[in-house]
Amino acid sequence: MSRRNAIIDAGLGLVAFALSVGVLAADGFGTPDARVRHLDALGVLLAAVSALPLAARRVAPLTVGAVTIAASALLYRLGYAFDLPLGPAVAVYTIGLTCGGDPRPARRRLAVLATVAFAPVVAAAYAARGEDVGAILVPELVGLLAASAALGLAGDRTRLRRERIAGLEERAQRAEREAERERRLAAAEERTRIARELHDSAGHAINVILVQAGAARLLYERDPASSLRAIATIEEVALDTIGEIDKLVRALREDTGAPPAPPPDASALEDLVRQHRQSGLEVDAHLAVPGELVPRSVAWAAYRILQEALTNAARHGRGAASVAARYAAGAVEITVTNPVVAGRAGSARASPGEVAPAAATAGGGHGVVGMRERATLLGGTLSTAVEHGVFRLHVSLPVGRSPGSAAKNAPPSGPSGAAENGPESGTGGGTDRAETGSDTASARGEAA
Repeated sequence: MSRRNAIIDAGLGLVAFALSVGVLAADGFGTPDARVRHLDALGVLLAAVSALPLAARRVAPLTVGAVTIAASALLYRLGYAFDLPLGPAVAVYTIGLTCGGDPRPARRRLAVLATVAFAPVVAAAYAARGEDVGAILVPELVGLLAASAALGLAGDRTRLRRERIAGLEERAQRAEREAERERRLAAAEERTRIARELHDSAGHAINVILVQAGAARLLYERDPASSLRAIATIEEVALDTIGEIDKLVRALREDTGAPPAPPPDASALEDLVRQHRQSGLEVDAHLAVPGELVPRSVAWAAYRILQEALTNAARHGRGAASVAARYAAGAVEITVTNPVVAGRAGSARASPGEVAPAAATAGGGHGVVGMRERATLLGGTLSTAVEHGVFRLHVSLPVGRSPGSAAKNAPPSGPSGAAENGPESGTGGGTDRAETGSDTASARGEAA
């Protein structure tokens, strides 16, 4: 029991004792009966016993009820005008409040017995005093019994209401905890997504820098101007990458707001094509995607897939690519074709000089797996093929379907854990990457 409840109960006992003594001193309510016993020391003592134990009513409700009822019965037996039995009334209410829902059956039965015991005890006290209980006191005893039962029932209803309120509060707190947990999970998933985007962005930028560095090295003596342009492109790409890494790392922190929004419309595709043209890749692009009709998720996936495809064209192709993007039949269709260098058409794991067109047709390296994963998560499809030395990639991203609607039934496209970590996404082995960059740079230098 808290200190506050102890003080309240002690004050309640003192108030009940004072009122009881006042009623006894006035010889009850109404016209005093000549046979009534006037207040004396014994009356004050019994009044104290009938009221002051209320200070412990929360600790031992049944004991307090028994003591207050017995003291009240003695006051009636000795002839005092005890017309206001406050102690027994509060004790009966407390019994209903604290013992009505007790899991022990014996204690519940004692609670019910204590609730209805006051009236029979008073009747026995009047009978011991020589009163004609049957003829005179029946209405009064019936009223006492009804009042006692009502107090016990009121206490039990109060207990049920408090339990219901406590249950509602617990459910509200549990719902709040669940909401907070869901918020934290959503934040963790968002940070994971941002980390993957950081991985993709840095990987693609490093590939571009690698190709341009190889071109600058080869063209340094033959074409200094082109070499300087390649170095300027390296600087520009490095600065852009640093800025993007800074934004994404800020978004990964706990104390930041929402992460950077994905590209909202098709203008981002045009910017991407322009960046690859500046890096030295010859891109023939036909873009007809209305940005107002494309959701942000589809625009973001299209951006990343085209970025991956153009990066692969720069790494494994002959320095040229053709891009066609359009919106038709409720879907964004993107087709990328580029001539490939012999020995680079197959899997990224193939050794230099080995031709493996079947692997590319089936899905190729892990970069293709990552692109297919992005497409299937949005309910789209992605296909690749190599014919007559030309690599062709086609992706369809539906606009009106929910994410993951086709991912459940899509065939496996490769090791899921390698979808974003393979050599095609810019984080492969250093030997393959260096060889690829050197070969591509050599081809570009020869073309220049």
